[in-house]
Amino acid sequence: MMCEEKLEVFENGFRDGRFNIEIQFYGKEARKLLLAIIRELYLPDYGEDYVYPFECAKEFWGRYLGGEDVVEEKFRVAPIKFLNQSVKNRLNKALEGVDAPKNVKGIVDLESAEIHKFKKGLLAVGRNFILDERGYLFVFNKPSVGELILKHLGMLDGA
Repeated sequence: MMCEEKLEVFENGFRDGRFNIEIQFYGKEARKLLLAIIRELYLPDYGEDYVYPFECAKEFWGRYLGGEDVVEEKFRVAPIKFLNQSVKNRLNKALEGVDAPKNVKGIVDLESAEIHKFKKGLLAVGRNFILDERGYLFVFNKPSVGELILKHLGMLDGA
């Protein structure tokens, strides 16, 4: 569904030609996080009162989320220094548990990813993916999008 001239939302993500961003999620429900990102992108253009692309995406996805419900937090980097077999096994198990096409899972390169331990488990952050041990896989088209996802990771707590 087109929500703005260049913003298209679909079942598991969105594509925005204006900001040259594409994000897809697999595994557990993560649309609230995507809504928070859309709101952040368009807030400067629309202001606090009514961010049309955010409202359109909410309606398409059937999700309630007010602007006051958007959670932002500073992602505290706690990288694991050594990727041992136990960590690899945990992340591979998480990846296997995510319902995603093989070609999508194929881009997840745990060897080159930064692995972080955070309060709710392990997180693998690559150039074009984020794998959360809790059952979330995000695939995106440019590294800066990863920072937006990490900024709104707290949205997944209530998903």
